[in-house]
Amino acid sequence: MLYVPFAQAPLYGGEVVVKSGLTTSAVVGAIRAATQGFDKNLPVTDIMTLPEALNASVAQPRFRTLLLGLFGAIALVLAAVGIFGVISYSVSRRTHELGIRMALGAEPYSVLSMILRETLTLTLIGIAVGVPCALAAARLIRRLLFNVMLYDPVTLTLVPLVLVAVAAIASYIPARRAMRIDPLVALRHE
Repeated sequence: MLYVPFAQAPLYGGEVVVKSGLTTSAVVGAIRAATQGFDKNLPVTDIMTLPEALNASVAQPRFRTLLLGLFGAIALVLAAVGIFGVISYSVSRRTHELGIRMALGAEPYSVLSMILRETLTLTLIGIAVGVPCALAAARLIRRLLFNVMLYDPVTLTLVPLVLVAVAAIASYIPARRAMRIDPLVALRHE
């Protein structure tokens, strides 16, 4: 909402702000009566309370923030699916190696912990690179955000935790599958 003098921009019409202790319907009737007293041809439109006017003035930034949050959630889901796919494929490609380890006497849980450790190391490196990039991007787009803290601790904590959980599940499922394979079958895999 932009306030300009009527003489400067007569095409926009005029706006009147009224402070009253009466109900909205009583104030609307009084405004219409007073306006008709000045000029019967003056239209009185868009009568609203101050909270309604404030909500209308921030509707676009609020909508942009909603879209930005929606796109961020979609990006998180896509990242989770991507992590799951890449790690599952990587572990399934190592079936032959895991079979050799098991044939040489490695315990299934040591193979599982090895795969989880490698996966979580890569995930933590990715988070260590991603969080500073997210902080830098937040500084760039802070003018587009409405009623959002620049460094939101909930988001900066929750998103990495979700990605670590997805990476752990993504490596655990194929590693468990590979641990159940008979070493002789795994050795004949390729």
